[in-house]
Amino acid sequence: MATNKPAKQPEPKAPKSDEPSKLDLDSLSCSECGARNCYRNDSQYPSFCLTVADPQGADETRKLYQGKNDVATLLKVAGDIESEFYGRMTRLEETITLAKRLGVKKLGIASCFALINETAILAKCVRSAGIEPRTVICKIGSIDKGELGVPDEMKLLPGHKEANCNPVLQALTLNEWGSEFNIIMGLCVGHDALFNMHSQAPVTTLVAKDRVLGHNPVQAIYLAKTFYARILDFSKYPKSRLKKESVSGDPKKEAKVEPEKEAKAAPKKGVKAATPKNAAKAAPKKGVKAATSKNAAKAAPKKASK
Repeated sequence: MATNKPAKQPEPKAPKSDEPSKLDLDSLSCSECGARNCYRNDSQYPSFCLTVADPQGADETRKLYQGKNDVATLLKVAGDIESEFYGRMTRLEETITLAKRLGVKKLGIASCFALINETAILAKCVRSAGIEPRTVICKIGSIDKGELGVPDEMKLLPGHKEANCNPVLQALTLNEWGSEFNIIMGLCVGHDALFNMHSQAPVTTLVAKDRVLGHNPVQAIYLAKTFYARILDFSKYPKSRLKKESVSGDPKKEAKVEPEKEAKAAPKKGVKAATPKNAAKAAPKKGVKAATSKNAAKAAPKKASK
């Protein structure tokens, strides 16, 4: 007889942790733990375990989750969705289902300018669930970067109007509208943090911006032992395209042009640097053919006949 019991889902396996031999005991935390006893209680807690270090914290949050409040409701609904749809729903589907079960009527979307087309599709998905979406693009307010002290050469297109991202106004606009739940669609690193800081409604991220990896930042971690090994050594991170501060963040350390490249770039002694004035002089006059290997041979003096 057929049953409606859902198929048993495989349990997530704890990854093997690298040896934390080079770290002090006080520096160890969950990322260095190989026991993961907090999940099943089928092992032992290590001496540096944060669960053991703060039993009072567990008691306080347990009472919070057992109460009747927005935090407890959000935790329960999220847990229900994990249990019911584990491995069967995309994050987009989970997000909209979460909002629907929470009874959200107004859903805000803080979108990156570059992802506005994808956000338009997301808005349609939200409407299909009977929820009203409102999108606020990151360039709202249209404040030019120059007004905020950004040098023209640091713009992506120098010499042109270029609006700075405005995550605070994105949040304030959605607050004013009365958004009950907000979704981040690819805001820049740091701008997403500012949006979270100023949003009155709960926030979840649907797209984490990664301009190199197609908005899939975890891919760099998957390849950390092969193609993206550089991420394990901060000194090997790509250097700034501008000759300003070094990537170390220390304003005293400025990125310098390599002597070899600087020498190649510098004009030789006696050679005038190219300017519009001398470039015009060097240009061939009308009616004069540009030099080629063919007409250059004709112009060369003939050998004297014996």
